[in-house]
Order: sequence, then C-alpha cells, then structure tokens
Amino acid sequence: MKIQAFATHEHALRVRAQRNEVLSSNIANADTPNYKARDLDFASALKHAQGGPGGALPMKTTSTLHNQGVGFTSTGAELKFRVPTQPTLDGNTVETDVEQAAFAENAVQYRASLTFLNGAISGLRYAIKGGD
Repeated sequence: MKIQAFATHEHALRVRAQRNEVLSSNIANADTPNYKARDLDFASALKHAQGGPGGALPMKTTSTLHNQGVGFTSTGAELKFRVPTQPTLDGNTVETDVEQAAFAENAVQYRASLTFLNGAISGLRYAIKGGD
C-alpha cells in the first residue's frame, strides 16, 4: 500500500540513491582514460520523477533489463557531463576532490531525508496511539 503523504520522500530517496551511484562511478573511474564525469541535478530529477511541470513521466518498461535510454537514469533524470576546472592530458574529467565532496554532501542529504521521513512516521504513530 502506497501512502501519498510519503510519495515525495520516496522519490527524493530514489533520486539521491541514483545520484550516489553516478558519483560512485565517477570516483571509481578516476584513473580511466577518456572517462567523462557525470552528474544529475537533484531538483530537476525529483520534478521529473514526480511527473511535474517540465518533467515527462519515465518510460514504461516491461522488464528491469530494458534500457532507459542513453544518458538517462532509472528515475528518468538526464545525466549531464561535469565540466572540469582542470582538464587532464588523458581526457579524463573526474576531479576526485570534487566528486568526493559531492558524494559526501549527497550522503548527508540522503540521511537527512531519512530522518525527516522517520520523524513524520513517528508523528503519525504518536497521533494514532493517542499521545502514549
């Protein structure tokens, strides 16, 4: 059973998890020649995941093995290439310190979303139990 009151939090957690995967991939490929660092914009990805204005609904698939399309995540958000501040000779655009900072920030925001959701659920439990 899906509760609409928590739908936004569900989408936010899904997008944050997807962004963690993208940032992890960037860090893992820091030494891969010609690898291009990618990222997704959380606000536009969340809007897209909710099917809001400016965001189309994700593609309908009948199998988890279906490809979402080149440059798109499982949440339907478009992956964008990160522009490096200092390009390397081997064509790799991953800047490890930038990626690690983005990963840490995203992890903190993921945890904050979980804490907020837990607080909302605790409030509902409190109300249902009648203040006990």
